Amino acid sequence: MSPRREPLLWLQLLAIGAIPLELLLLSLVLAGSDLGPVPALERLLCWGMAALAPGLLLWRQPADWGSLLLVRVPLEGRTPEQRQLSSLQDHAVVRIGGAIGVLALLPLFWWLDRDALLVETLSPLHGSARLTCLLVALPLLALLVWHWHQLIQSVWFLSRSAESVGSSTPLDTTALMRSRISPGLSVLRLSALEWDSVDAGAVEPEQSSEEKKSSELDAEISERNVVAAAEAQGHDSAPQTSGPEEGEPEEPTEPPPGSA
Repeated sequence: MSPRREPLLWLQLLAIGAIPLELLLLSLVLAGSDLGPVPALERLLCWGMAALAPGLLLWRQPADWGSLLLVRVPLEGRTPEQRQLSSLQDHAVVRIGGAIGVLALLPLFWWLDRDALLVETLSPLHGSARLTCLLVALPLLALLVWHWHQLIQSVWFLSRSAESVGSSTPLDTTALMRSRISPGLSVLRLSALEWDSVDAGAVEPEQSSEEKKSSELDAEISERNVVAAAEAQGHDSAPQTSGPEEGEPEEPTEPPPGSA
């Protein structure tokens, strides 16, 4: 089965729009208070607890592609193709992509906290203590890490062919529970998309009809060429009308008797 038929992978691409909104909300939260006495240490501690620690955990146990945090696809009811997708999460590209996002979050968080006072009046926590703002920022950082990992996984899965997925070994339920982080209620059941099969069935008849029309047109052109050649040959071999040849004098006709 092609990974593009899995609707949950397309839903996880919504993280492209969710991540900027979460960064904006993080900036508004950090703007609720003034900077502390040691802002650099505060930023490092927050990043370490809410980004680095979850990133290390997701390195060992990748985020389950079938989970949307609150709901997930039941582990017991997954198809063999879905279990094969889970085995692709151990690829180095997925792990390295997730690690890059965690490392990039440190300078990004540093910049947001430094310039957060520019939107101080818009903060929902305006006038709160610094500790309160940092504690609220922690789950936002962890959510950013989760969405980044799922975005990397979705892009990786959707770029794979059906052959590469079919050649992987499916994971059983026990392996999924042991090696994947899969939070949420097991109530998510989505049917596979069917546009791949529709497109494949629609292209072949169209191509065959075009080939048939092309062969008929070639036969018709060949037939017309044969007819035209035959007509030209017939015109060339037609007998010429009798008459004096060019350059020969005409014989004088004798006048009838009594005409003088």
